Order: sequence, then C-alpha cells, then structure tokens
Amino acid sequence: MPHTGHPPPTGTAAASGRRHTFRSVAPVLALCWLAVFFDGMDVNVYGAVMPHMLDDPGLGLTPGAAGTIGSWTTFGMLIGALGTGTVTDWLGRRPVLVASVLLFSGGSAVCALAGSPGLFGAGRFVAGLGLGGLMPICLSMVMEFAPPRRAALATGLLMTSYHAGGMFATGLGLTLAPALGWRWVFWAGVLPAVVAAPLLLRSLPESPGVLLAKGRTAEAEAVADRYGMARPVPADAPGQGAKGRLDAVRALFRPGARWATPLLWLASFCGLLLVYGVSTWLPQMMRASGYGLTSSVSFLLIINAGGIVGMLVAGRTADRFGPVKVSALWFLLTAAGALLLGARLPLGLTYVVVAITGVWLFSAQVMVYAAANRVYPAAERATGIGWVTGIGRTGAVVGPWLGGTLAAQGNDQLGFTAFALAGLLGALAIGLVPLARRIGRTTPAVPTAVGTEP
Repeated sequence: MPHTGHPPPTGTAAASGRRHTFRSVAPVLALCWLAVFFDGMDVNVYGAVMPHMLDDPGLGLTPGAAGTIGSWTTFGMLIGALGTGTVTDWLGRRPVLVASVLLFSGGSAVCALAGSPGLFGAGRFVAGLGLGGLMPICLSMVMEFAPPRRAALATGLLMTSYHAGGMFATGLGLTLAPALGWRWVFWAGVLPAVVAAPLLLRSLPESPGVLLAKGRTAEAEAVADRYGMARPVPADAPGQGAKGRLDAVRALFRPGARWATPLLWLASFCGLLLVYGVSTWLPQMMRASGYGLTSSVSFLLIINAGGIVGMLVAGRTADRFGPVKVSALWFLLTAAGALLLGARLPLGLTYVVVAITGVWLFSAQVMVYAAANRVYPAAERATGIGWVTGIGRTGAVVGPWLGGTLAAQGNDQLGFTAFALAGLLGALAIGLVPLARRIGRTTPAVPTAVGTEP
C-alpha cells in the first residue's frame, strides 16, 4: 500500500510472514490485468472494424455518424468514471468492477444485434458506462496493492493488458470481420461476462481500506496479511456516507492539490483525446492517406504493440525519475510522431513510425495516473483517480468526434496536426504539476505516496 505518512503498525508484515513484493500481490495484478484486457479489446474493436462498417450498405453508417457514435461511447465512459470513483468507496471495489464488466459486455451484444446506427450507438453508450467504471477501479486497486515504490511500474504493467486487448481486437478485425462480418467481432465482446466476471467475483479481494471504512477491521487486516501489505490505518480508509463522498471530492482541492488537480484533468483530457482519437480513426486516416485497407487496420495492431513496450519502459523510468517528467517527455514525443504520420512515407518506414509513436502515445496518459497517485493519499485515491479519468473522458469524447468531423469534410490529414497539438498541450499541463503543488501548499500537505514530488 502506498505510503501515506503513517508508519505501519508494528509487526504487520510479520503477521503473515510474507514480504510485500510483486509476487505476493500477483493474483490481484493478474485479475485486474484480465479485466483491463477486455476493456482494451472493447475500446479498440470499433476502430478495428469501422472500415468494414462504413462499407456495409445495410447499416447506413457515414463517417460523420461514426465519429458521433465514438463520442457517445466515450461520453458513457465519462459518466461511468465520474460516478464509479465515488460509488466504489461506498459499495466496494469488487461488486462495482463486476457490474462494470457485465455492463460493457451487454453493450457489445446490443451492437452485434443493431440494425441501424442509432441502436448501435446506444449499445456503445451502454458499453461506455461499464468501460468508464472499470479503469479507475483497477488502477486504484493496483496502486493500493502494489509495493510502495513500484506503483508506476505496476501501473504500466497493468496497462500493457489494455494494448494486448487492443491487439486482440485488431486481430479479430483482420480475421473475423472479412470472413464472417463485423457483427461477429462484437459478439466476441460478450466474452468478458462469461470469462472475467465469474473470476473477479470469486477471487478478487476487497480493498483493505474500504473494508476498514466499513468497520470490518478483522477482514481488512486479513487481506493485508494475505498479500504481505501493511495493515490499513484510519487515514487509509475513505469516508463513508453522503458526507464522506462530498468530503472526498472537496479534498481534491485541499492545499497542495488545489492547482494540481485541474492540471491533472487537463493532461488527462489531452492524453485521452489522443488515445481514443487515434484508436478510433487511425485505420481510416491511414486509408485516406493512400494505404490499403489491410495495411490501414494493421497499423492499429502495430501501434498497440508499441504501447505494450512503452508501458514497461515508462513504468520503470517513472519509478526512477518521477511520472511527471516521463509523462511530459512522452507527450512531446507523441506530438512529433503524429506529425511524422501525417507525411506520406514508404510503407516499411511508416510501420516503424507507428510502432515508435505507440511507445510514447499510450504511456504518456498512463503516467498521468501515476502522477495522480502521488498527489492524492490513500483515502482520496479512488475519488481522485476517478475524477482524473472522468474529466479526462471529455477528451475521449472530443477525439473521435474531431476525427469524424475532419473525415466528413475530407480533411483526414488535419487529424494528425490536431493530435500533435494535443500532445504539446498535455506536456505543458503535466509539466506544471510540481510547480502547482508548491504554489497551492499554503499549509503542510499530506505526504505523497512515496514521499517525493511527482
């Protein structure tokens, strides 16, 4: 559990005889990894099959409508993320996570059955509600259970699953969609309800901090002992009741965080605009640039492969140099990559640029979450990360909408310039977080997760 300024009670680690290492918490990391894998699959599946959907006369999907539907998805994710960060402190992490999985699986089934863009969009909105709730829960769980000084690496490891899921979705788009039709790809999105939900319900432990807040002290200590963690103290427990929910939101603007919070929101906005804009429109933008359909969809596979490498590199680097520095540099490199993708390069070189851009693009956003982990102490973590992801989802709404608007006007190439500008703004926002914390700290702040500035 990340350090919160309170020494762990004497003998807590010895109570179970287990050290707090990645190995001791591997079951929790693995279950959250599985959940986020399906999240990545569901988010990326739309971009992977969009060219086939646009070519389906029976559906009647236009580029403009496709961009709007992408925004419906991310609007649902915005609502899900904002609500989940607070609700999960009340109901518990595990039941809300399972409900999120069932919700986006149900939305995928609606998409598979849809006969019109309107019904398809409704299915994507429902899926977005579940997807938006899933990510902040898994992030807060991993940050709570991870060894204190390896939080950034644990976050990066978790998010490799998102890109593994994205690669799997792209594989489905390359194989199932041409052979059986795009609907079968969305039927695959029902798998999480069958595979992940039962495993999470049976095997995922509840947050020790949430158990302590509910007065279930013995259970909280038993979970902490089982995974080699320090036993939770009252400062780790989120407040309960309506007042506790309101206080958790107010705490996001306490001294030391009052100016950092809006900067984290802005950085998350830019990061998610890039992530969802590229995930939704990269195949179509590359197709408009003159590449073939198969090559255009393959670019989505390549950029997600680069994302997996980027998560591992960014996590280890951020644990050493701090997530703010890594995120700011990664945003700048993403901007450069986006500008290069706008140039018509030879196919082989384009694959290289896409892969390298993927290394920076996705982990720039994830390191924003790692920075938030150092701004908000344990009791505020779920709410803080929920709001960072939730407000950031406005960027996820804008990204697909912007790509669709530009495509409808025949200006696909301008999408690369827009994404580059988002990268520059994201670098500025996250880079100012340490300064904002110093300016806002008018009274002694709660120490960060590892006792350092982000």
